[in-house]
Amino acid sequence: MAEALRQARRIVVKVGSSLVTDEGRGIDAAAIGNWCRQLATLAAQGRELVMVSSGAVAEGMKRLGMRRRPKQLHELQAAAAVGQMGLAQMYETRLREHGLTSAQVLLTHADLADRERYLNARSTLLTLLERQVIPVINENDTVVNDEIKFGDNDTLGALVANLVEADALIILTDQRGLYAADPRKDPAARFIDEAAAGDPTLEQMAGGAGSTIGRGGMITKVLAAKRAAGSGASTVIAWGREPDVLLRLAAGESIGTVLLAGTPKLAARKQWMVDHLQLRGAVVVDDGAAAKLRGAGKSLLPIGVVEVQGEFSRGDVIAVRTLVGVELARGLANYSSAESRLIARRPSSQIEAALGYVNEPELIHRTNLVLA
Repeated sequence: MAEALRQARRIVVKVGSSLVTDEGRGIDAAAIGNWCRQLATLAAQGRELVMVSSGAVAEGMKRLGMRRRPKQLHELQAAAAVGQMGLAQMYETRLREHGLTSAQVLLTHADLADRERYLNARSTLLTLLERQVIPVINENDTVVNDEIKFGDNDTLGALVANLVEADALIILTDQRGLYAADPRKDPAARFIDEAAAGDPTLEQMAGGAGSTIGRGGMITKVLAAKRAAGSGASTVIAWGREPDVLLRLAAGESIGTVLLAGTPKLAARKQWMVDHLQLRGAVVVDDGAAAKLRGAGKSLLPIGVVEVQGEFSRGDVIAVRTLVGVELARGLANYSSAESRLIARRPSSQIEAALGYVNEPELIHRTNLVLA
């Protein structure tokens, strides 16, 4: 894991409410400034970074004079709406001090459950990373309800790691890491330095929520690591106030608890696509496109498509077939069937002329393509 973190190019960092708001006393400018300084150093090393930050509800509670976390959903949403303003402003100010541009991204579970919105969110985040912008992500608490909310930002951090194909997920918390028992009740509890993400015994070790400010506890972090491992990302759970924690982790230092993914990133993503996605339609490609897909692992461009079969939407899974009808691959379509028929046999430079807009230059990007 030390070597993996040294080589990690894309890292998702999640920080909890108790750290961001100094145990609910309001946004901790010094703490956020410290993490932003570390992010700037890592960005200068060529790393791509995404920040998933809790704290909007806690900051809103402070601004609205609420002494206890509200139980009614509309009150939580109101607190989030007020607090999100201060949270985004603080990250923007602290990152700009180091010459970095930030972007606020609010997500709900529905954004990632719907294939088209999933692709839209993914494209936006990858474009921000390409432009060396640091996305600061939070759950869109002002609109969620019990059916669509993530419930905690540990889960959100794992879903974002899956979304952007991160190499690692770092969860910063107010605990040193994972113990075999609750160290507050058992001072002799064994510390877990390293384990396999998804090990069922970890869930037995993890307790309930450990803070009155946030909703997460160690159990949500263990489950988040399990989810992140599904796309090949390993997870580190560490104390957020450890001096230069992000820099030291990225340098390979052993800090906190490491929960290792058992499957390499690319293989995990391919398996996820094979297992979870239902076929909606197909495109037939010429021999040249088929050769590039097989031999060079290229993306599928519209110019190589000779026929569009069935009806599908952007984000649906479609088959890629050869001229003789053999299934060559499957992947997530960047364009609907109607759009695909208009851009088939055209170079990517003509997509805008045909449609009036461009989603992506590829019909299927290579990272969203699984060879048969």
